[in-house]
Amino acid sequence: MTNANAAGEATETVETEAGTARITWHPADRARLVLAVGHGAGGGIEARDLKALAEVLPAHGVTVARVEQPWRVAGKKLAPAPRTLDTGWRGIWSALAAPGLPVISGGRSAGARVACRTATELGARAVLALSFPLHPPGKPEKSRAEELLGSGVPTLVVQGGNDPFGRPEEFPDGPYEFVEIPYGDHGFAVPKRAGISQEEAVAVITDAVVAWTGSLG
Repeated sequence: MTNANAAGEATETVETEAGTARITWHPADRARLVLAVGHGAGGGIEARDLKALAEVLPAHGVTVARVEQPWRVAGKKLAPAPRTLDTGWRGIWSALAAPGLPVISGGRSAGARVACRTATELGARAVLALSFPLHPPGKPEKSRAEELLGSGVPTLVVQGGNDPFGRPEEFPDGPYEFVEIPYGDHGFAVPKRAGISQEEAVAVITDAVVAWTGSLG
């Protein structure tokens, strides 16, 4: 089921094997790509980076689809196992591909992991990994680098300089592009003492993604 509002945004519910998911569409007038972004395990699609991308990217020919996983739609507070998250993502892919455009699989935190794990299987054009959780805070030995390195498609990582889930210097060399948000934490919040405002930090994210999506065609 799809519902549209006066701003041109539309919400669509999609039944998956993991439950009912929801897509909020932010269409571009002359779209050449779809950027699908999933949320993390501790928040929803109202995250500052996901909202900013939805506001900025459509003017650059990229339709943005903010995806809510079934557990979130159902009102649960704890995310399920990674396998279940992947099932939910697979279940919404046909809806994401319905416009007939190449789809960039993306997300923040746990959503970025899902995008990396499923990109090749689903035929994603590329992966956008926002705040990729390279390891649990304080446990660098529990690395998830293999998921990132195994995406198999062009990948952009956007990471906060002070992200406890993985600071920029901790990331391994690999076949991906990397953008650092100075002073940013896992949610890209920057402290008041930083030499960059919150608005400027968010603009670094959107500018980087606009340039990167432009390079993809």
